[in-house]
Amino acid sequence: EVTRVFSLKMSRDVSSRIFPESGCDGGFHPQSHSSNEEGVLGFYQINSYHVGLLPYLLDKLEGHQEGDSTLLDKTMVVYGSAMADSNLHNHIRCPLFLVGGANGQLEGGRHVRAPLGTPMANVMLDMLHKLGVEDIETFGNSTGTFSI
Repeated sequence: EVTRVFSLKMSRDVSSRIFPESGCDGGFHPQSHSSNEEGVLGFYQINSYHVGLLPYLLDKLEGHQEGDSTLLDKTMVVYGSAMADSNLHNHIRCPLFLVGGANGQLEGGRHVRAPLGTPMANVMLDMLHKLGVEDIETFGNSTGTFSI
């Protein structure tokens, strides 16, 4: 009962690990910097493989009843990328998606686009607040919260 928060990183961004299950025989980091069609396709395959693992987790959470709701209803899952354009090492407009109900704190079926220049830390700060951690006023380089 100390914490109910965990983090799982699918791959180290600078790793040359190969994910043969993805259908790509190139390493993660080298594929992320490819500008030719074959390299871009390989990186797409690796990322598709990683995203394709999420339904398994979400199905398990949804299939586990905890009291009057499922574990997915009580959970906030965030999935995203550290880079928007890895060829430029650009972390502007990195995609994130949130899944789960967070005990009724997350509204589903929304697509929200942050104004250019909004730090991702603003989203993280809002996530903390939705999880009941109200005493933290800043997080990383946050400039406020971003309503998710």
